[in-house]
Amino acid sequence: MFGQRFYTPPVVKNLLIANCVIYLAVSLIPAVNRFCAEYLQLWWTNNPMAPAFHTYQFVTYMFLHGGIGHLFSNMFALWMFGRTLEYELGSKRFLTYYMVCGIGAALIQIGVATLFGENLTLLGASGAVMGLLLAFGFMHPNEQIYIIPFPFPIKAKWFVIGYAVLELMMGWTGAQPGVAHFAHIGGMLWGLLLLLYWRKKRF
Repeated sequence: MFGQRFYTPPVVKNLLIANCVIYLAVSLIPAVNRFCAEYLQLWWTNNPMAPAFHTYQFVTYMFLHGGIGHLFSNMFALWMFGRTLEYELGSKRFLTYYMVCGIGAALIQIGVATLFGENLTLLGASGAVMGLLLAFGFMHPNEQIYIIPFPFPIKAKWFVIGYAVLELMMGWTGAQPGVAHFAHIGGMLWGLLLLLYWRKKRF
């Protein structure tokens, strides 16, 4: 029983490995760092035909992180929520959900950046991970979640709603409208749409 509780299903495990290996390569090998910054990180200059933009960056940007804290927070949330979701959705559907949230997060942030005339540099799995948080709250609304530093549990549905409101407030009041908060909201929004679609199809 103890082993099953901490068993990590294949998609979550491979995502964790890929993100950690890429982070180490970027941190330790200068040539890899330059390659990732130029070709894999998502750049947007309000012009999708700009030389710095490549369509595959909508996927590759999710595997790059700006620091060890950024990597750890995303991977810990992926491990915490992703395991349960992969068990329930199945590996193929879970991976589809994860990628839709990550790509959708980039689209939303690009839309906001374009609307406000901001250049954009986007990296990290935060948008996809926020989609996982939304799915957990959607599928387990009354599950108790403990959030540091609060000494009492919060139901998942209230935590998700509160977190989404906080992200919106921080996004609109931030120094730059097209900051990462809108990627978080984008991941949650696309995740919600996909879950509602699956529910309509009686998944």
